[in-house]
Amino acid sequence: MQPDLMAIFRGVDRDQSGSISINELQSALSNGTHNNFNPETVRLMIGMFDSNGDGAINFSEFQALWNYVNDWTACFRSFDTDGSGNIDRGELTNALTRFGYRLSPQFYTILMNKFDRSHTGRINFDDFIQLCVVLQTLTASFRDKDQDRDGIITVGYEEYLTMVFSLKM
Repeated sequence: MQPDLMAIFRGVDRDQSGSISINELQSALSNGTHNNFNPETVRLMIGMFDSNGDGAINFSEFQALWNYVNDWTACFRSFDTDGSGNIDRGELTNALTRFGYRLSPQFYTILMNKFDRSHTGRINFDDFIQLCVVLQTLTASFRDKDQDRDGIITVGYEEYLTMVFSLKM
């Protein structure tokens, strides 16, 4: 049964402005640890679905965001093989390998250090979304420059900075 998204939207839109702000969305989402979502992940998601650029999401944008979060929930649960409610290094390696990434053990250490905000050797749901969105965005930017698809690009410093700062993250 499909939930009443308008009722959910109105519940999240606490100030009844007709749009959901970053703060409203953050307080409405749970990462499975009884804590609010990482504010950076919420900002990323608002940016992805804010089609009119007003810094908030209206009801139609909320519908797309709802589906997106539900898809990520299913994805996350499929890789959380021990049912712990978070992703450990092995589960992360499995997830990213299944997504097509071939990364070194050293790079997984970097990812764990960056996205394990609880410093427990595990990545929470919201941080997993952020990790995947950032990785996908950076990969797409890299691929734009990798014309021969050999996994190697040559860029100058300013071109690199332009690539990074132009990303919508």
